[in-house]
Amino acid sequence: MKIFKLIFELLALYILYKVIFDFIIPVYRATKQMKGKMKDMQDHMEEQAKKQQQSNSNTTVKSTISESDYIDFEEIK
Repeated sequence: MKIFKLIFELLALYILYKVIFDFIIPVYRATKQMKGKMKDMQDHMEEQAKKQQQSNSNTTVKSTISESDYIDFEEIK
């Protein structure tokens, strides 16, 4: 009976080993890699938004029109 107990314990350890090294560790690494990529993408998007906001603020300042740019005219009936 001790041989069956030993075989069962070895089989349980083998299954535990396979679950840890073939499933848990790769999932952990993939999750960590995806978090890094998402952070990089978010930083890139924020940088683009800042550039776009700066360019929009520059164009609004330049697009202010003074009254001397308008031509007076009379309406014809």
